[in-house]
Amino acid sequence: MIPAFGAADAVTLPHLDLSKDLLKQPNKPCHGEFGSPAAVGHLEPQDSTSTPAKTGSTFWMAISRLWSNWRSALHIVQPETVIKWHKQGFKLFWRWKSRRRQGRPRIDKEIRDLIRRISRENLTWGAPRIKTELRLLGYGVAESTVAKYMIRPMKPPSQTWRTFLSNHANQIVACDFLTVPTVTFRQLYVLVILHHSSRRILHVNVTANPTSAWTARQIRQAFPYESSPRFLLRDNDSIYGSEFQRTVELLDIQEVRTAYRSPWQKAYVERVIGSIRRECLDRLIVLNEKGLRRILDQYVCYYNEHRCHQSLGGNAPLPRKLDPPENGRITSTPILGGLHHTYRRAG
Repeated sequence: MIPAFGAADAVTLPHLDLSKDLLKQPNKPCHGEFGSPAAVGHLEPQDSTSTPAKTGSTFWMAISRLWSNWRSALHIVQPETVIKWHKQGFKLFWRWKSRRRQGRPRIDKEIRDLIRRISRENLTWGAPRIKTELRLLGYGVAESTVAKYMIRPMKPPSQTWRTFLSNHANQIVACDFLTVPTVTFRQLYVLVILHHSSRRILHVNVTANPTSAWTARQIRQAFPYESSPRFLLRDNDSIYGSEFQRTVELLDIQEVRTAYRSPWQKAYVERVIGSIRRECLDRLIVLNEKGLRRILDQYVCYYNEHRCHQSLGGNAPLPRKLDPPENGRITSTPILGGLHHTYRRAG
């Protein structure tokens, strides 16, 4: 930005004023107007080597010829603006002067990510406990460093629903019925009882006439010798009558009823029933109750011991051991006449 008036222009101001007065009275001689020649001696041209006014005028004349729009860059500023610029420059100067040249070495990204991971996965842990855990993992960091990088929740810490349900899944079983038509269009009823945590089918049985007494007897057979769970998840079917409820109470099992028309509230057992239909019953024609029971016994054995589940890490409800190639060649065993096969190595 070019200032409005330079130092050189300040010297030419008296010349401009006197020239203006002379133009107003052109016919009067300078001696008569101003007196002696000494009074106007400063109007006479001076040597270029000693006159800053001429140097400044020459500079502005050159600028005006090279840059015709030079007047647009001129700004008249207030003293407060200059003071503001000075303060801003002072701040920038001290920021540059106070820049960090040396200091404590930066914490590795691996450690920072580990601190955030531990604090995210353990919402109730504080900085001292995370510091101790890091020390046992071979990382020596200060407690203040842990407090700096750990994640702090915006609200009081709470476990996730996945954690809550996983902690209680081992104490929950669910039961439900499915219907199967026979070759003569007779309706058969199948009771399925599933353990939530292991996804294992605990009990399955078939009847043509489901009653509360029959259902209660199945519960006693499914949980003998004080092996009963804490919760039994079921729907509001009338089959679960008073005798069934008394039996469940005697076994010290707490019933949890789902809402009406809400099968998704017992999703695990519904998924098992869907698997039974898709992988077994939809591919067969059932002759009678005895034949259906035999089919279901084979399928349940295959389901519990061999069928892999994504929710179980790719293993079966009754975990299978790794069978390495050193154990010999692979053999297969057909299940349900070849609908499914099991595989193992035979040495």
